[in-house]
Amino acid sequence: GRMPQPETIFAHVGRLLEKHGPLAGRRIAVTAGPTREALDPVRFLSNHSSGKMGAAIAAAAWRRGAEVDLIAGPLSVPPPVGPHVTSVETTADMADAVRRALANADVLIMAAAPADFAPAAVAPSKLKKETQPPAVTLQFTVDILASTRDARRPGAVIVGFALETDDVMAHARTKLEAKELDLIVVNDATEQGAGFAVDTNRVTLLDRAGGAEALPLMPKPDVADAILDRVEGLLGGR
Repeated sequence: GRMPQPETIFAHVGRLLEKHGPLAGRRIAVTAGPTREALDPVRFLSNHSSGKMGAAIAAAAWRRGAEVDLIAGPLSVPPPVGPHVTSVETTADMADAVRRALANADVLIMAAAPADFAPAAVAPSKLKKETQPPAVTLQFTVDILASTRDARRPGAVIVGFALETDDVMAHARTKLEAKELDLIVVNDATEQGAGFAVDTNRVTLLDRAGGAEALPLMPKPDVADAILDRVEGLLGGR
């Protein structure tokens, strides 16, 4: 038969070594990538998210022995070996999938970048170029963390992400408290080498107790491990 790819072998060996680790047997739901909101049959609203960060977290969690549900919008990278993948298109689709996953999840890590706005109406046919661009009315999409709060299991660890461009820490702290998160992963979209569609990230981890841990610029798989180290600590106290 055909020999498995090296990354597949690495993932399975890593999982075998971690079969008695802190995440072994835990069920972790991870979201990744963007969502798309249709404007007409050929166009949509979205963002620059590649899904690399969420995919790295899902891969690392599975390698640590967890049962991982990866809820993914349209990814720019192949999904990792191991996790069960649910593919979604819209923010509403992602919210529904998160709600289902939360029924059994010990941890939810919301690394996706779902679209915040959607056209109020989807044109039934392709919008044509006219003398004036068409006026498009936007509406808010569902807030996934807020709308699924009631589906969380008691004691579940909830990790959010905040990608900001100004007043970064203040906005992130507000989100942490408003969404009742245990941890929020914060990055500044204006920083070189951080944010969307790159292989590195520079993040700060804010917790509910008021702590802030600033990490250096690192490859996204290393950031994933740092996040999961904190998740293990949070689970250990529950």
